[in-house]
Amino acid sequence: MADINNSARKSPKTKSGAKRGAVETRLTRAAENYLLSIYMVLEQGLTVTNAHLVDQLKRTPESEGLGTSAPSIAGMLRRMEKEGLITHGPNREIDLTKEGTRLAEQMVRRHRLAERMIVDMLGLDLVNAHVEAHRLEHAISDELEERIRVTLKNPTTCPFGHPIPGSGYSPCPASTTIDEAPVGQPLRLDRIPEEDPELLEYLVSNGLVPGIEIEILEYAPYRGVVTLKTADTSPVLGADVVSRIWVCPMNCGLGCATQATDR
Repeated sequence: MADINNSARKSPKTKSGAKRGAVETRLTRAAENYLLSIYMVLEQGLTVTNAHLVDQLKRTPESEGLGTSAPSIAGMLRRMEKEGLITHGPNREIDLTKEGTRLAEQMVRRHRLAERMIVDMLGLDLVNAHVEAHRLEHAISDELEERIRVTLKNPTTCPFGHPIPGSGYSPCPASTTIDEAPVGQPLRLDRIPEEDPELLEYLVSNGLVPGIEIEILEYAPYRGVVTLKTADTSPVLGADVVSRIWVCPMNCGLGCATQATDR
């Protein structure tokens, strides 16, 4: 399993390689989605291989209309490399250039601010926030982004617990995924996956949202399940799910706390 604890606390590393004057300020909707997807793979501490990128692109809402065929992805990556947004390493791994990183951070920031606005200001439920934010993120200007940030009083995370780039917030350095967390100790739910509506509905209905206290009652990999305990429920999650949910010790003493989500 990749060690993503340190990687999650930092902005994804980049390679210099942008061609001067090659990057256009206005990107296509598809290019923006690719930048967002590449950033999210890097945020997990993974190398951006074609396989990892395809997996992340498939989590993008169908309404975005992204193709995931090999020719479609190869064509988009060629265009992005030509425009100075990405480079390829010796093993064909994908890296963001300095300009690519700037634009990727901008897209992620707008996406997560849109999620915060949708949940905190408009009162939409958490289950639909990710999909709706994808619709809004492409239309947010610099001025509107700043207005949302100020109106929301400088949020540090999205409703799912993921850091908003530029907010100065980093995840708890003691955080880990549930499958690597200790059994029988109080934990704070830090981050949850946002791309799967059915999973989100289950998590939310069982009160599994960032900021709450949980405890692992039983980890039974031979049965492929983990049993948790909250103040009100004892939800059971699959082993494939808990590897995508982050927790940290309660009162870890490191002065960090996810912005609580109440939906």
